[in-house]
Amino acid sequence: MNEDRFLCVAAAGFGLESVVRAELQALGIPGERVEDGRVFFRGSASEIARCNIGLRAADRVLIQLAEFPAVDFDAFYEGVRGIPWRDLLAPSPRVTVDARSVKSRLTAVPSLQSVAKKAIINTLRGGSTGAGPRMEETGPAYDVEIIVRADHASVCLDTTGPGLHKRGYRQETGEAPLRENLAASLVLLSRWEPSRPFADPLCGSGTIPIEAALLAARIAPGLSRAFAAESWPLFPPSTWKQERESARASILRGVQTQMQASDRDAGLVRIAEANARRAGVAEMIRFRAARVEAFTPEGEYGCMVCNPPYGERQGQKHEVEALYRAMGMLYRSIPTWSLFALTAEEQFQKFFGARASRNRKLYNGNIRCWYFQFFGPLPRR
Repeated sequence: MNEDRFLCVAAAGFGLESVVRAELQALGIPGERVEDGRVFFRGSASEIARCNIGLRAADRVLIQLAEFPAVDFDAFYEGVRGIPWRDLLAPSPRVTVDARSVKSRLTAVPSLQSVAKKAIINTLRGGSTGAGPRMEETGPAYDVEIIVRADHASVCLDTTGPGLHKRGYRQETGEAPLRENLAASLVLLSRWEPSRPFADPLCGSGTIPIEAALLAARIAPGLSRAFAAESWPLFPPSTWKQERESARASILRGVQTQMQASDRDAGLVRIAEANARRAGVAEMIRFRAARVEAFTPEGEYGCMVCNPPYGERQGQKHEVEALYRAMGMLYRSIPTWSLFALTAEEQFQKFFGARASRNRKLYNGNIRCWYFQFFGPLPRR
Protein backbone atom coordinates (compact mmCIF):
# COMPACT_ATOMS: atom_id res chain seq x y z
CA MET A 1 0.00 0.00 0.00
CA ASN A 2 1.47 3.36 -1.03
CA GLU A 3 1.92 5.67 1.95
CA ASP A 4 0.47 8.67 0.11
CA ARG A 5 -2.45 7.15 -1.78
CA PHE A 6 -4.86 4.45 -0.69
CA LEU A 7 -7.08 2.07 -2.59
CA CYS A 8 -10.51 3.20 -1.46
CA VAL A 9 -14.11 2.11 -1.78
CA ALA A 10 -17.13 4.39 -1.90
CA ALA A 11 -19.92 2.10 -0.76
CA ALA A 12 -23.22 2.70 -2.56
CA GLY A 13 -26.75 1.38 -2.57
CA PHE A 14 -27.62 -1.16 -5.26
CA GLY A 15 -28.37 0.67 -8.49
CA LEU A 16 -26.66 3.90 -7.40
CA GLU A 17 -23.07 3.04 -8.29
CA SER A 18 -23.11 5.25 -11.40
CA VAL A 19 -24.41 8.19 -9.36
CA VAL A 20 -21.58 7.83 -6.84
CA ARG A 21 -18.99 7.45 -9.58
CA ALA A 22 -20.21 10.69 -11.21
CA GLU A 23 -19.98 12.44 -7.84
CA LEU A 24 -16.39 11.26 -7.40
CA GLN A 25 -15.58 12.63 -10.84
CA ALA A 26 -17.11 15.98 -9.86
CA LEU A 27 -14.85 16.03 -6.78
CA GLY A 28 -11.83 15.54 -9.03
CA ILE A 29 -11.37 11.86 -8.22
CA PRO A 30 -11.72 9.34 -11.08
CA GLY A 31 -13.29 6.00 -10.19
CA GLU A 32 -11.18 3.01 -11.19
CA ARG A 33 -13.82 0.29 -11.35
CA VAL A 34 -17.35 -0.48 -10.23
CA GLU A 35 -18.75 -3.59 -8.54
CA ASP A 36 -22.17 -4.18 -7.01
CA GLY A 37 -22.49 -1.60 -4.26
CA ARG A 38 -18.85 -0.47 -4.49
CA VAL A 39 -16.95 2.16 -6.49
CA PHE A 40 -13.17 1.87 -6.24
CA PHE A 41 -10.81 4.82 -6.43
CA ARG A 42 -7.34 5.85 -5.30
CA GLY A 43 -7.16 8.76 -2.93
CA SER A 44 -4.88 10.67 -0.61
CA ALA A 45 -5.80 11.54 2.97
CA SER A 46 -7.14 14.89 1.71
CA GLU A 47 -9.25 13.23 -0.97
CA ILE A 48 -10.68 10.73 1.52
CA ALA A 49 -11.67 13.66 3.75
CA ARG A 50 -13.15 15.44 0.72
CA CYS A 51 -15.23 12.38 -0.16
CA ASN A 52 -16.60 12.01 3.37
CA ILE A 53 -17.53 15.69 3.49
CA GLY A 54 -18.80 16.03 -0.07
CA LEU A 55 -20.41 12.79 -1.30
CA ARG A 56 -24.21 13.02 -1.29
CA ALA A 57 -25.23 9.57 -2.56
CA ALA A 58 -22.63 7.22 -1.01
CA ASP A 59 -23.11 5.16 2.16
CA ARG A 60 -19.54 5.40 3.48
CA VAL A 61 -15.87 5.63 2.46
CA LEU A 62 -13.55 2.69 3.13
CA ILE A 63 -9.84 2.01 2.71
CA GLN A 64 -9.24 -1.44 1.25
CA LEU A 65 -6.25 -2.97 3.03
CA ALA A 66 -6.00 -6.44 1.48
CA GLU A 67 -7.62 -9.16 -0.62
CA PHE A 68 -6.61 -12.82 -0.27
CA PRO A 69 -7.93 -16.39 -0.65
CA ALA A 70 -9.75 -17.63 2.46
CA VAL A 71 -10.77 -21.25 1.95
CA ASP A 72 -10.33 -22.08 5.66
CA PHE A 73 -9.82 -20.28 8.97
CA ASP A 74 -6.04 -20.80 8.95
CA ALA A 75 -5.73 -19.00 5.61
CA PHE A 76 -8.15 -16.33 6.80
CA TYR A 77 -6.17 -15.75 10.04
CA GLU A 78 -2.84 -15.50 8.20
CA GLY A 79 -4.31 -13.13 5.59
CA VAL A 80 -5.58 -10.73 8.25
CA ARG A 81 -2.37 -11.01 10.27
CA GLY A 82 -0.30 -10.11 7.20
CA ILE A 83 -1.77 -6.59 7.07
CA PRO A 84 0.62 -3.94 8.57
CA TRP A 85 -1.71 -3.03 11.42
CA ARG A 86 1.06 -1.34 13.43
CA ASP A 87 1.59 1.17 10.63
CA LEU A 88 -2.14 1.82 10.24
CA LEU A 89 -3.61 1.97 13.73
CA ALA A 90 -2.92 4.23 16.69
CA PRO A 91 -1.51 2.75 19.90
CA SER A 92 -4.08 0.83 21.98
CA PRO A 93 -6.82 1.07 19.33
CA ARG A 94 -10.43 0.14 19.97
CA VAL A 95 -11.06 -2.34 17.16
CA THR A 96 -14.49 -3.56 16.06
CA VAL A 97 -14.85 -6.15 13.28
CA ASP A 98 -17.93 -6.47 11.08
CA ALA A 99 -17.93 -9.50 8.78
CA ARG A 100 -20.15 -10.91 6.04
CA SER A 101 -19.99 -14.14 4.09
CA VAL A 102 -21.40 -14.61 0.58
CA LYS A 103 -21.22 -17.96 -1.25
CA SER A 104 -18.14 -19.10 0.69
CA ARG A 105 -17.07 -22.08 2.73
CA LEU A 106 -16.50 -19.87 5.78
CA THR A 107 -20.09 -19.14 6.73
CA ALA A 108 -19.90 -18.58 10.51
CA VAL A 109 -19.90 -14.78 10.79
CA PRO A 110 -19.25 -14.65 14.57
CA SER A 111 -16.20 -16.89 14.05
CA LEU A 112 -14.93 -14.70 11.21
CA GLN A 113 -15.19 -11.65 13.46
CA SER A 114 -13.49 -13.40 16.38
CA VAL A 115 -10.62 -14.80 14.30
CA ALA A 116 -10.03 -11.45 12.58
CA LYS A 117 -9.99 -9.55 15.88
CA LYS A 118 -7.53 -12.10 17.31
CA ALA A 119 -5.24 -11.74 14.27
CA ILE A 120 -5.26 -7.94 14.55
CA ILE A 121 -4.58 -7.88 18.29
CA ASN A 122 -1.87 -10.52 18.03
CA THR A 123 -0.11 -8.51 15.32
CA LEU A 124 -0.26 -5.35 17.41
CA ARG A 125 1.08 -7.22 20.45
CA GLY A 126 4.12 -8.38 18.56
CA GLY A 127 3.73 -11.88 17.17
CA SER A 128 1.64 -14.62 15.65
CA THR A 129 0.48 -15.82 19.06
CA GLY A 130 0.18 -12.43 20.70
CA ALA A 131 2.87 -13.18 23.27
CA GLY A 132 3.50 -9.52 24.02
CA PRO A 133 1.96 -7.48 26.84
CA ARG A 134 -1.81 -7.26 27.16
CA MET A 135 -3.21 -4.45 25.02
CA GLU A 136 -5.59 -1.94 26.55
CA GLU A 137 -8.14 -0.72 23.99
CA THR A 138 -8.22 2.91 25.08
CA GLY A 139 -7.18 4.68 21.85
CA PRO A 140 -9.14 5.80 18.78
CA ALA A 141 -11.93 3.62 17.41
CA TYR A 142 -11.47 1.62 14.21
CA ASP A 143 -14.19 -0.32 12.41
CA VAL A 144 -12.82 -3.12 10.24
CA GLU A 145 -15.16 -4.41 7.51
CA ILE A 146 -14.54 -7.89 6.11
CA ILE A 147 -16.42 -9.50 3.24
CA VAL A 148 -15.70 -13.12 2.34
CA ARG A 149 -17.15 -13.68 -1.12
CA ALA A 150 -16.54 -16.85 -3.16
CA ASP A 151 -13.74 -17.89 -0.76
CA HIS A 152 -11.87 -14.59 -1.13
CA ALA A 153 -11.62 -12.09 1.72
CA SER A 154 -11.62 -8.31 1.38
CA VAL A 155 -10.49 -6.32 4.44
CA CYS A 156 -11.32 -2.62 4.73
CA LEU A 157 -11.08 0.20 7.28
CA ASP A 158 -14.19 2.36 7.61
CA THR A 159 -13.15 6.03 7.60
CA THR A 160 -16.71 7.34 7.98
CA GLY A 161 -18.20 6.04 11.24
CA PRO A 162 -21.97 6.58 11.33
CA GLY A 163 -23.21 6.32 7.73
CA LEU A 164 -22.92 9.27 5.37
CA HIS A 165 -26.71 9.58 5.31
CA LYS A 166 -26.51 11.09 8.81
CA ARG A 167 -26.18 14.76 7.87
CA GLY A 168 -27.22 16.05 11.30
CA TYR A 169 -30.21 18.20 10.32
CA ARG A 170 -32.94 15.58 10.71
CA GLN A 171 -33.83 15.32 14.38
CA GLU A 172 -37.49 14.48 13.76
CA THR A 173 -38.99 12.28 11.05
CA GLY A 174 -42.24 10.79 9.88
CA GLU A 175 -43.29 7.16 10.08
CA ALA A 176 -41.14 5.82 7.21
CA PRO A 177 -38.32 8.31 6.61
CA LEU A 178 -36.25 8.16 3.44
CA ARG A 179 -32.50 8.10 4.06
CA GLU A 180 -30.85 11.38 3.19
CA ASN A 181 -28.36 9.89 0.72
CA LEU A 182 -31.13 8.03 -1.12
CA ALA A 183 -33.14 11.25 -1.29
CA ALA A 184 -30.10 13.04 -2.72
CA SER A 185 -29.69 10.24 -5.27
CA LEU A 186 -33.27 10.68 -6.46
CA VAL A 187 -32.63 14.37 -7.04
CA LEU A 188 -29.34 13.69 -8.85
CA LEU A 189 -31.07 11.17 -11.13
CA SER A 190 -33.85 13.61 -12.00
CA ARG A 191 -31.81 15.91 -14.29
CA TRP A 192 -32.95 18.83 -12.12
CA GLU A 193 -30.96 22.06 -12.15
CA PRO A 194 -31.51 24.95 -9.72
CA SER A 195 -32.67 27.18 -12.59
CA ARG A 196 -35.77 24.98 -12.91
CA PRO A 197 -38.70 24.82 -10.47
CA PHE A 198 -38.72 21.92 -7.99
CA ALA A 199 -41.61 20.36 -6.12
CA ASP A 200 -42.39 17.51 -3.74
CA PRO A 201 -46.12 17.20 -3.00
CA LEU A 202 -45.56 14.29 -0.56
CA CYS A 203 -42.63 15.71 1.36
CA GLY A 204 -43.13 14.05 4.77
CA SER A 205 -40.33 15.35 7.01
CA GLY A 206 -38.81 17.24 4.08
CA THR A 207 -35.79 15.11 3.18
CA ILE A 208 -36.09 15.28 -0.63
CA PRO A 209 -36.55 19.07 -0.97
CA ILE A 210 -33.90 19.72 1.70
CA GLU A 211 -31.39 17.58 -0.20
CA ALA A 212 -32.29 19.42 -3.42
CA ALA A 213 -31.74 22.76 -1.70
CA LEU A 214 -28.38 21.65 -0.29
CA LEU A 215 -27.38 20.65 -3.82
CA ALA A 216 -28.53 23.99 -5.26
CA ALA A 217 -26.57 25.98 -2.66
CA ARG A 218 -23.54 23.66 -2.98
CA ILE A 219 -23.61 22.96 0.75
CA ALA A 220 -21.53 19.84 1.34
CA PRO A 221 -23.68 17.23 3.14
CA GLY A 222 -20.99 16.26 5.67
CA LEU A 223 -19.88 19.78 6.53
CA SER A 224 -21.42 19.82 10.02
CA ARG A 225 -20.57 16.33 11.26
CA ALA A 226 -17.54 14.36 12.45
CA PHE A 227 -15.97 11.24 10.91
CA ALA A 228 -14.20 8.23 12.40
CA ALA A 229 -10.86 8.91 10.67
CA GLU A 230 -10.57 12.38 12.22
CA SER A 231 -9.16 10.77 15.38
CA TRP A 232 -6.57 8.66 13.52
CA PRO A 233 -2.87 9.65 13.46
CA LEU A 234 -2.91 8.48 9.81
CA PHE A 235 -4.96 11.61 8.98
CA PRO A 236 -3.48 14.92 10.23
CA PRO A 237 -6.14 17.27 11.69
CA SER A 238 -5.07 19.91 9.15
CA THR A 239 -6.38 17.63 6.40
CA TRP A 240 -9.96 17.85 7.65
CA LYS A 241 -9.68 21.56 8.45
CA GLN A 242 -8.50 22.40 4.94
CA GLU A 243 -11.19 20.30 3.24
CA ARG A 244 -13.94 21.87 5.38
CA GLU A 245 -12.65 25.36 4.60
CA SER A 246 -12.65 24.52 0.90
CA ALA A 247 -16.21 23.18 1.13
CA ARG A 248 -17.40 26.32 2.95
CA ALA A 249 -15.79 28.51 0.31
CA SER A 250 -17.82 26.70 -2.38
CA ILE A 251 -21.21 27.52 -0.83
CA LEU A 252 -23.42 29.77 -2.96
CA ARG A 253 -25.07 32.50 -0.90
CA GLY A 254 -28.49 33.93 -1.70
CA VAL A 255 -29.42 31.27 -4.27
CA GLN A 256 -32.69 32.09 -5.98
CA THR A 257 -34.78 28.95 -6.40
CA GLN A 258 -38.43 28.12 -6.96
CA MET A 259 -38.98 25.19 -4.59
CA GLN A 260 -42.29 23.96 -3.21
CA ALA A 261 -43.01 21.14 -0.77
CA SER A 262 -46.22 20.00 0.82
CA ASP A 263 -47.83 17.18 2.75
CA ARG A 264 -51.39 16.58 3.87
CA ASP A 265 -50.14 16.16 7.47
CA ALA A 266 -49.63 19.65 8.94
CA GLY A 267 -47.56 18.17 11.79
CA LEU A 268 -45.12 16.65 9.31
CA VAL A 269 -44.88 19.98 7.49
CA ARG A 270 -43.83 21.66 10.74
CA ILE A 271 -41.17 18.97 11.22
CA ALA A 272 -39.98 19.53 7.64
CA GLU A 273 -39.68 23.26 8.23
CA ALA A 274 -37.64 22.67 11.41
CA ASN A 275 -35.35 20.23 9.56
CA ALA A 276 -34.85 22.78 6.77
CA ARG A 277 -33.88 25.45 9.31
CA ARG A 278 -31.27 23.14 10.84
CA ALA A 279 -29.93 22.39 7.35
CA GLY A 280 -29.65 26.12 6.61
CA VAL A 281 -32.01 26.06 3.62
CA ALA A 282 -35.36 27.12 5.12
CA GLU A 283 -35.51 30.31 3.03
CA MET A 284 -35.12 28.33 -0.19
CA ILE A 285 -38.21 26.10 0.21
CA ARG A 286 -41.86 27.09 0.53
CA PHE A 287 -43.65 24.50 2.68
CA ARG A 288 -47.39 24.19 3.13
CA ALA A 289 -49.99 21.65 4.22
CA ALA A 290 -52.01 20.39 1.23
CA ARG A 291 -53.31 17.21 -0.34
CA VAL A 292 -51.98 16.15 -3.72
CA GLU A 293 -55.33 17.01 -5.32
CA ALA A 294 -54.91 20.64 -4.19
CA PHE A 295 -51.22 20.96 -5.05
CA THR A 296 -50.46 23.41 -7.87
CA PRO A 297 -46.83 23.53 -8.99
CA GLU A 298 -45.63 26.95 -10.07
CA GLY A 299 -43.49 27.68 -13.11
CA GLU A 300 -42.62 25.74 -16.25
CA TYR A 301 -40.22 22.90 -17.04
CA GLY A 302 -39.97 21.87 -13.39
CA CYS A 303 -39.09 18.60 -11.67
CA MET A 304 -41.39 16.88 -9.21
CA VAL A 305 -39.52 14.30 -7.09
CA CYS A 306 -41.38 12.30 -4.46
CA ASN A 307 -41.52 9.13 -2.38
CA PRO A 308 -45.24 8.30 -2.13
CA PRO A 309 -46.56 5.79 0.44
CA TYR A 310 -46.36 2.14 -0.60
CA GLY A 311 -49.58 0.83 0.95
CA GLU A 312 -47.94 -2.25 2.43
CA ARG A 313 -50.14 -2.25 5.51
CA GLN A 314 -53.51 -3.97 5.42
CA GLY A 315 -56.32 -1.56 4.64
CA GLN A 316 -54.09 1.07 2.99
CA LYS A 317 -53.97 -0.40 -0.51
CA HIS A 318 -57.09 1.29 -1.92
CA GLU A 319 -56.13 4.63 -0.37
CA VAL A 320 -52.66 4.46 -1.90
CA GLU A 321 -54.03 3.46 -5.31
CA ALA A 322 -56.30 6.51 -5.19
CA LEU A 323 -53.27 8.66 -4.34
CA TYR A 324 -51.38 7.29 -7.37
CA ARG A 325 -54.35 8.16 -9.60
CA ALA A 326 -54.36 11.69 -8.17
CA MET A 327 -50.63 11.96 -8.89
CA GLY A 328 -51.29 10.95 -12.50
CA MET A 329 -54.00 13.60 -12.86
CA LEU A 330 -51.65 16.21 -11.41
CA TYR A 331 -48.87 15.22 -13.82
CA ARG A 332 -51.17 15.44 -16.84
CA SER A 333 -52.16 18.95 -15.79
CA ILE A 334 -48.56 20.23 -16.01
CA PRO A 335 -47.33 19.16 -19.49
CA THR A 336 -43.90 20.84 -19.28
CA TRP A 337 -42.96 19.17 -16.00
CA SER A 338 -41.05 15.94 -15.30
CA LEU A 339 -42.11 13.63 -12.47
CA PHE A 340 -40.03 11.10 -10.54
CA ALA A 341 -41.52 8.71 -7.98
CA LEU A 342 -39.87 6.04 -5.81
CA THR A 343 -42.31 3.33 -4.73
CA ALA A 344 -42.40 -0.36 -3.86
CA GLU A 345 -45.65 -0.74 -5.83
CA GLU A 346 -44.71 -2.51 -9.06
CA GLN A 347 -48.10 -1.64 -10.59
CA PHE A 348 -47.64 2.10 -9.99
CA GLN A 349 -47.85 2.93 -13.71
CA LYS A 350 -51.25 1.22 -13.98
CA PHE A 351 -52.81 3.48 -11.35
CA PHE A 352 -50.81 6.55 -12.39
CA GLY A 353 -52.17 6.18 -15.91
CA ALA A 354 -48.96 6.58 -17.90
CA ARG A 355 -45.89 4.58 -18.80
CA ALA A 356 -42.57 5.80 -17.39
CA SER A 357 -39.82 7.01 -19.70
CA ARG A 358 -37.37 5.02 -17.61
CA ASN A 359 -37.53 2.72 -14.63
CA ARG A 360 -34.66 1.99 -12.23
CA LYS A 361 -34.67 -0.66 -9.50
CA LEU A 362 -33.43 0.70 -6.16
CA TYR A 363 -33.63 -0.30 -2.51
CA ASN A 364 -35.11 1.81 0.28
CA GLY A 365 -33.45 0.00 3.18
CA ASN A 366 -34.37 -3.64 2.57
CA ILE A 367 -37.44 -2.77 0.51
CA ARG A 368 -37.13 -3.32 -3.23
CA CYS A 369 -38.45 -0.27 -5.05
CA TRP A 370 -38.79 1.16 -8.52
CA TYR A 371 -37.83 4.70 -9.43
CA PHE A 372 -40.36 5.64 -12.11
CA GLN A 373 -39.07 8.52 -14.24
CA PHE A 374 -41.50 10.47 -16.42
CA PHE A 375 -39.41 12.88 -18.50
CA GLY A 376 -41.05 16.08 -19.67
CA PRO A 377 -39.48 18.52 -22.14
CA LEU A 378 -36.30 20.32 -21.14
CA PRO A 379 -36.33 24.13 -21.07
CA ARG A 380 -35.01 25.94 -24.13
CA ARG A 381 -31.51 27.28 -23.62
